Amino acid sequence: MPSPHEQGPCRPAPARRVCVDPQGPVLVEGPVEIVLDDGTVARSDRFLVALCTCRRSRTYPWCDTSHRRRERAQTPPEPEDRIPR
Repeated sequence: MPSPHEQGPCRPAPARRVCVDPQGPVLVEGPVEIVLDDGTVARSDRFLVALCTCRRSRTYPWCDTSHRRRERAQTPPEPEDRIPR
């Protein structure tokens, strides 16, 4: 008997819920297998997987939040008595 992961051509795989965030990753209910451009397969058994869509992730195809804007902390203005004249 085939395992649930080995679906035959006559038996459709169970539907997965996919949530798309325009400013972030694609969230997929797991477990998932991702086939990359070079043919390698990345697998995750987690119940929810974040897939990178910006390609900035160091852990691609998984999202590592690299899509978030990094803002430098603004330096506070110097007090008036410390401004050089």
